[in-house]
Amino acid sequence: MIALAVLRAAEFAAPAPVSVCGPLGEQGVLCRVVYGATDSSGAARASEILAKPFRIALILAVAWIVTRILRVLVRRFVKHISTNAADRFTALGKRTGISLLTPAEASLRREQRANTIGTVLRSLVSLLVWSTAAIMCMQLLGISLAALGISVGILGAALAFGSQALVRDLVTGAFMLVEDQYGVGDVVDLGSATGTVEHVTLRLTRVRDVDGVVWYVPNGEIRRVGNKTQQWAVVNLDVPVAYETDIDLVIGALNTAGAALSSDAEIADALLLPPEVLGIESISADRILVRISIRTVATKQWVVARALRGHVKKALDDAGIDPGLGQLGTPIPPGAGAPKSPAPPARGGVSGLGS
Repeated sequence: MIALAVLRAAEFAAPAPVSVCGPLGEQGVLCRVVYGATDSSGAARASEILAKPFRIALILAVAWIVTRILRVLVRRFVKHISTNAADRFTALGKRTGISLLTPAEASLRREQRANTIGTVLRSLVSLLVWSTAAIMCMQLLGISLAALGISVGILGAALAFGSQALVRDLVTGAFMLVEDQYGVGDVVDLGSATGTVEHVTLRLTRVRDVDGVVWYVPNGEIRRVGNKTQQWAVVNLDVPVAYETDIDLVIGALNTAGAALSSDAEIADALLLPPEVLGIESISADRILVRISIRTVATKQWVVARALRGHVKKALDDAGIDPGLGQLGTPIPPGAGAPKSPAPPARGGVSGLGS
């Protein structure tokens, strides 16, 4: 039995006739195996014809399987880094006691970054795997890679020249999203457009301004980004008063306005720090600017600014200070009538002048 098995293996290993499978050094493995198993030249020739398509199909199948496995690994990796970022963000909020973004906003921004990273990595993995498979298939078909490389180089140069703006948009957009420069819902200044971000892709950013106009800005055209709603914001209000106004009286009125704003139930949750009167910001020949500053939650600075103006107006009125004229003197008690204005001069000009 052992001798029979050795003999049979020798028959399979023995080279097939040259007329069937070609010269001895060029005979295919599949042709030799089929001829040794069937002793049929027709079957051996058929297997030789089908050898290249079979190998190409095998290469493509392996490439597809590898691509699927790598894409699954990329999805798991992106999910892992997104979850870790969420845990760090939550821990930061617990340590500081300050929630810079709502859970929905934070989740949306993490999802955007994760999708961007995942899209780029999956595309890169697919490109590498299928490029390798294509090169192997061309080698099997006997295509000269040197000549093909020259043609591909010329074509690639032409495409690169024509699509360089698109490539710049995609690369810039990827870095913007990965670095979290802005996200949906942020109010940004992109230079060419200012407004609320409604949609972000790798190629362009869609922004709606205060007049409702929608701007489509290619990412490659964005040279700088001013994000007005990232993490936190500051409201700086400069109150103008006349040069001769008592500054201590003005600062006291602004402190009163700040305390009233902090106790406002509708505004208190939007404040990260209590209002602070910074003092004199600038001096000119006829007036002085006194600044009050507040740190607020992102996207709430405009609401806080409007409420602050109202409280400052009331505090200045109670203190008898007019931002345009300066100190008016004794504050007017609540409910008291307004002082009478002086009577206008008589018609005809100043009396006592002869005609």
